[in-house]
Parts: sequence; structure tokens; C-alpha cells
Amino acid sequence: MTAATPDDLFQPRNIRRVPKPWGYELIFAHTDRYVGKILHINQGESLSLQYHEMKEETLFVVRGELKLTIEHDGDRRELPLREGETFHIPPRMIHRMEAVADTDVAEVSTPELDDVVRLDDRYGRAGTNNP
Repeated sequence: MTAATPDDLFQPRNIRRVPKPWGYELIFAHTDRYVGKILHINQGESLSLQYHEMKEETLFVVRGELKLTIEHDGDRRELPLREGETFHIPPRMIHRMEAVADTDVAEVSTPELDDVVRLDDRYGRAGTNNP
């Protein structure tokens, strides 16, 4: 990261839109300490069944509803995550989000965006960290 000039401090930041097969991400903050995103997941679509070696994230459902699959030490569970609810995902927790309705999720995480191990993916991305 380059140092901000005084003029930069008073400027809005660009938002990066990343198309995904399940919807899209809006990355609104990316520093060396944290990342802020909005994930838009289309109804019936899901992210990969995945985990992260180092990345830690907290989810907040802004709009819609998810079926969140989580697994820790072989104990796999599915739970609903509704508008206004939050969930913390520590490193190495296996997880997947599936949208019950069109859903917007605010995700705040540590900055390791490429730290993803995909175990299963309906879009053919298992074993990769491709967007």
C-alpha cells in the first residue's frame, strides 16, 4: 500500500465489482489489515464448500436468507442465517453459503483474499482459488 497524500484522505474510494458464478462481490475496503465486501448471492445459488488456512471472516446478512453449512472436527451442521444475523468463521472451519432468497451479505475479514481451499463447487472450481 502506498501512503495516502492529504488530498487522498478527502476522496471517496473506488469499489471493485468481482463477477462470480453465484452473483457478485463488491469489495469496498482492502487494506493490509482488513477487507470489507458485500456478497450478492442469487436465490438458489451457493458458494463453494471451502475453508481458509489463515483468513478469518464475520458475516452479516443485510438482506435475504442463507442456509449456512458449517463443519468443525467432522461435526457438520446446517443453519439458517437471516436478515440482521451474524456469524463468525475462524480459520479452517469448513463452510458454504446457499441463498434461500436473493441475499446480500456484508463480510469483514482478514486480508488474505486468495486463501481459499475449495472442497466442492457446483461451478467446476473445486481445487482452485479462481474467482
